[in-house]
Amino acid sequence: MSLPAAFLRDAQRLIPAERRFDDPTSTLAFGTDASFYRLIPKLVVRVESEDEVVGLLHLAQRDRVPVTFRAAGTSLSGQAISDSVLIVLGDNWNGRQIRGQGEQIRLQPGVIGAQANAWLAPYGRKIGPDPASINACKIGGIVANNASGMCCGTAQNTYHTLAGMRMVLADGTCLDSEDPASVAAFSQSHASLLDELARLGRETRANTALAERIRHKYRLKNTTGLSLNALVDYDQPLDILQHLLVGSEGTLGFISAVTYETVPDHPHKASALLVFPSVESCCRAVTVLKPQPVSAVELLDRRSLRSVQDMPGMPAWVKGLSTNACALLIESRAASQSLLHEQLSQIMAAIAEFPLEQRVDFSEDPAVYNQLWKIRKDTFPAVGAVRQTGTTVIIEDVTFPIEQLAEGVNRLIQLFDKHCYDEAIIFGHALEGNLHFVFTQGFNSPEEVARYQAFMDDVAQLVAVEFGGSLKAEHGTGRNMAPFVELEWGQDAYQLMWQLKRLLDPNGILNPDVVLSEDPDIHLKHLKPLPAADEIVDKCIECGFCEPVCPSKGLTLSPRQRIVMWRDIQARTRAGLDTRELLKTYQYQGIDTCAATGLCAQRCPVGINTGELVKKLRGQAAAHGQAANWLAEHFTTALRGARLTLAAANGARKLLGAPRLSRLSASLRKASNGRLPQWTPAMPQAVRAVDIAPASHDARPRVVYLAACVSRVMGPSAGDREQSSLLDKTRALLEKAGYQVVFPENADSLCCGQPFASKGYAEQAEHKRQELINALLHASRGGLDPIYCDTSPCTLRLVQDLADTRLDLYDPVRFIRTHLVERLTFTAQDEPVAVHVTCSTQHLGESQALIDLVRLCSKQVVIPEGIHCCGFAGDKGFTTPELNAHSLRSLKDAVQYCSEGISTSRTCEIGLSSHSGIDYHGLVYLVDRVTRARSL
Repeated sequence: MSLPAAFLRDAQRLIPAERRFDDPTSTLAFGTDASFYRLIPKLVVRVESEDEVVGLLHLAQRDRVPVTFRAAGTSLSGQAISDSVLIVLGDNWNGRQIRGQGEQIRLQPGVIGAQANAWLAPYGRKIGPDPASINACKIGGIVANNASGMCCGTAQNTYHTLAGMRMVLADGTCLDSEDPASVAAFSQSHASLLDELARLGRETRANTALAERIRHKYRLKNTTGLSLNALVDYDQPLDILQHLLVGSEGTLGFISAVTYETVPDHPHKASALLVFPSVESCCRAVTVLKPQPVSAVELLDRRSLRSVQDMPGMPAWVKGLSTNACALLIESRAASQSLLHEQLSQIMAAIAEFPLEQRVDFSEDPAVYNQLWKIRKDTFPAVGAVRQTGTTVIIEDVTFPIEQLAEGVNRLIQLFDKHCYDEAIIFGHALEGNLHFVFTQGFNSPEEVARYQAFMDDVAQLVAVEFGGSLKAEHGTGRNMAPFVELEWGQDAYQLMWQLKRLLDPNGILNPDVVLSEDPDIHLKHLKPLPAADEIVDKCIECGFCEPVCPSKGLTLSPRQRIVMWRDIQARTRAGLDTRELLKTYQYQGIDTCAATGLCAQRCPVGINTGELVKKLRGQAAAHGQAANWLAEHFTTALRGARLTLAAANGARKLLGAPRLSRLSASLRKASNGRLPQWTPAMPQAVRAVDIAPASHDARPRVVYLAACVSRVMGPSAGDREQSSLLDKTRALLEKAGYQVVFPENADSLCCGQPFASKGYAEQAEHKRQELINALLHASRGGLDPIYCDTSPCTLRLVQDLADTRLDLYDPVRFIRTHLVERLTFTAQDEPVAVHVTCSTQHLGESQALIDLVRLCSKQVVIPEGIHCCGFAGDKGFTTPELNAHSLRSLKDAVQYCSEGISTSRTCEIGLSSHSGIDYHGLVYLVDRVTRARSL
C-alpha cells in the first residue's frame, strides 16, 4: 500500500524536497540498520527541528501513518527500520548544555555518545552508558534502547542517571520535564493521561507478586519489553512517564533532549587477563569479584579466545589453552594512583585461592592494557571475518542470574552443539551475568530460517523460563525478541505493557511491531539478504560504525549505504534484472561523491575500506588509459600545463575581480555539467619550477626534500597573507634547523602516483610510485639520509606496502617532532589556531602528534568537532565541490575566532580556506614563524 495522498501533500509542504527521499536508491539505503532485518520505507524524511517532528506526528495521527525514528541506525534488533515513514535526524540535533562542573549535561538526540564524553572530559566526568558502539551511536538511540556497556552495569544506565527529558508524544504534544511552564501546561492538557499513569503505578505497586517480579527482572540487566520498573520506582506520573520512554525504542514518543547525571571518569586504570581452567571456576571468581572495586569484568570462553589466537600481537600461549579454559578481563579505575594500587591488591587477594592456567598481571601500561582489550574487542569481528559470504553475523544478548552464570554458559554451549553453530562464541559483561553470543546465520532457504527459529525457541526457553533471566540485556527488544516478551515476563506484565502502549500511542503509529507485536513470527520476517558483491566488502555486517567519519554521509551515501546498494545491484544483475537506472544513480551517489580516503576502515570492526571498492569500480570504468600513460611519461609537461592554467586563472582574477570570476566559473561549471572546475578565492597561484642547487659537501646533516607535485605547482592564493610557497618555506625551516636540503634529480617528473590511483589507473600509479622510490633511494644515498615529504597524503601512499626498508620516509609531523623540535626554540603565539588533521595523517598515526606540535606553537588551539575529512579528496574539491562544501558545512562557525588554520595537505588547505573564512597553511608556516634556531 502507498502512503495516503493527503499525508504526502502536507509532508511536502512541511519538509523541503532536499530532505525528503522516496527514490529506490535512497529508500533501500535507509532500509538498512545494523540488525539482520530489512524494511524498505516508502518515504524517508530528514528532520532538522522539533517543530518538524511535531508537524509530521500531527499528519501521521490524522492519516494513521506509522512512523519510525532513527538516530545512527546502529541498533541490532530491528528497531530502526520501517516499511512506512522513516524519520531520520539531520545535522541540527547536536546541542548540549554542561551544568555545574560537568555534573549534569543536557544533550539533543543527534549527539554521538563519544562526543558527549569528549565535552565532559575536562571535568573528569562522562555519561554513564558506555556501549561498544559509542563512537557511532547517538544519544537518541542510547536513551531509546537504555544502552549500557562494559563498565556501565545497571547503576549507570540512562534509566538510573536520568535527570530530565524533553519529549514529543504521539499526538504531537511537547513536554519538557525541566521546564515548569511546560509541565504546568501538560498537566492541564493531559490530566487524564497522567491520572491513568498514576493509577497504573498504584495498582502495580499494590500487586505484590507483579511488583516483586519487576524488581527481580531489573536487578538484572534487562531491556526486554517496556521499562515497567518506572511504575514501581516512582509514584509521580511525570517521573513514570519520562522513565517509561527510556528503553521504549521509539514506540511511546520522540526524545528531543535528555539531561544526564554524569559519573566520574577516573584517570588511573589497570587491566589484567586471568585464564581459569574451567567455566565453573571462572564464574565462581566472578561472584567473588562482584563486591570488589572493579569497573569491568569481561568473560571470554575458549571459543572466543580461539577466534583471535592467530591475530597479530596475541600472546603465544593463547593457542595452548585447554579445551575448557575460560578467561576474565578485569579492569579497575581510581581517582589516584595510590588508591588504584590499593584496589589492585584487594582484588588479587580476593581471588588468590583460584588456580589459574595463564595470567597477564594487572598493568597500568597503555600498551599492555590496550592489547588486552583488543583481544576482547576483536572477538566479534573475528567471527564476522570468517563467515561464509551470504550469511550474516548475529550477536545475541542475554542475562543469567550471576549465581547461575556457569551453568548458563555451559547450557548455551550445548545449544550451539545441538543446532550446529560450530563457530559460535561467548563473551560478555560477567559482573552483570550478561553474555553476548555471536554466530553466523544464513537466511537463504526455509531450512536455514527453520534452524534459526528452533535455536531461538530453545534460547528463549533456557534463558527466560528455566533461569528467569533476560533475553535482551542491553541491545533492545526490537522485532527480534518481540514475540518472546510475554514468555519472559508473564501475562500480567505483558498486558500491562500493552496498556501503556495503547495509553501513549492509541492509534499504534509509533514503530509498530517493535518491542510489542501481535505477530508471533515477526522475528522471522523481513530477514535481510547479504548477497555477494565484491570480496573487498563481502564481510560487511552493515553495523554503521563507519558513518560518522564519512564526508559524503548526508550528501549522498555513507560507506554502509554504498555497500548495501552495490550488493543489491549485483544481486539484481545475477537475477537478470535491468539495473541501468540504479547504476546511473550509483555513479554519482556511490562513486563520484566518495572521497575514498579509507577512514571508514579505521572504524570498521572487520577493517573494510569502502574506498578500495570505489577505486576498483573507477578502475573498471577508466577509459583513458592512453592519456594516463602519456601523463605518466610526460609528467613534467603536465605540471608545466598546470602552472600555466593557474597563471591564467590568476590573470582572469586580476582582470575580472574575484567576485565576478567566481560567478562566471560557477556558470561555466553548470553549463559543462560539472566537467569544468569551480574557481574560488582560495584557488592557488602558480609556483615556479623547483630551483635545484647541487648538493654541497659541508658538515651539516642531509635531508632529502620530496616536494609533492601539488607543492611544486600550487602556491598560496592571491589573498593569503603568506605569499611564500610551501616549498620555499619548508626549505627555509629545514635550513634554519641546521640541515642541508637535497632534492631528488628530475624532481618535476616525479609523482607518488596518487592522482592516477584515485582515478582508477592503478598500473600507471604504481609505475610512478616505483619510479619515485628509485629516485629517493638514489637521492638519499641508498637510504642513508632521511626523506622529508611535505604532504601527508603522498607520504602515506609511499609508505604503504613499502618493501624497501632502507627508505626512511617522514611526513611533516613526524619529521618535525623527531628531528626539528630538539633543534629549535619555540615561543608560542597568542593568536588562536585551528587544526585540521588530514585523513592521511590519521592513517599515519600522527593525529595527536600534530595537535601537540600546534600546541607548542600557539596558546589557543581549536580542533573543530565532527570534521574527520575535508572532502577535498585530491581534486574533488574542484570537480565535485559539493562534497567539500558538505563535509565542511560546520567549519566556519567552529573557527571564527582563529587567526589561521594548520594542516599537512596543500589541496585540503584550499578547501578548508574556502569554507572557513580564514587561511589554512601547512604546519611548517606556523613552526617557522614561532621558532628560532637553537644552539647545539
